[in-house]
Amino acid sequence: MRAFLREILAIIIVAVVIFILLQTTIQSFEVYGDCMEPNFEEGQRLIINKAVYRFREPQRGEVIILHPPPSTHQSTPFIKRIIAVPGDTIEIEEGVVYVNSSPLDEPYIKEPPSYTIKRQKIPDNEYFVLGDNRNVAYDSHRWGTLPRQNIIGKAWLSIWPPSEWGLVAHYPLQEQLPSTKLLPQLP
Repeated sequence: MRAFLREILAIIIVAVVIFILLQTTIQSFEVYGDCMEPNFEEGQRLIINKAVYRFREPQRGEVIILHPPPSTHQSTPFIKRIIAVPGDTIEIEEGVVYVNSSPLDEPYIKEPPSYTIKRQKIPDNEYFVLGDNRNVAYDSHRWGTLPRQNIIGKAWLSIWPPSEWGLVAHYPLQEQLPSTKLLPQLP
């Protein structure tokens, strides 16, 4: 009887540890609105990796889930893409986003932004985030930079609807910068 009780207690302890581990490392998230179209649709469900940013800083091009800044008067978490990190400069002019004076190639956006942002440096512990549907998104172009502590985690996996199953696509800065094409060498 004692061995049986020890086994039950061990199973309960393991279950509690697994539950706590899962609660602190992953979370599900449902997309609301159209700010991230064409990549994420309303009702789409994602798994968020909440642990990744304990080991490294958020990177440009990553899709994140965040607590909106108090100035937005919103409480439901947002989904956005990181465009600029602390120390970067950002500028948006004539439909082109510039990070550190380099224009970004953004194949993931619905349409180019129809607004202008004057060149500004991103402060320490702040991030500049935009929705992929630039002209309807409620993001940094409206409410400013995002404090680091507002980042919940990185969008990791799409789990619903089934047609969207798979890893979430992220676009590192080096993939967005125009590449220098080498001229062929003459004989």
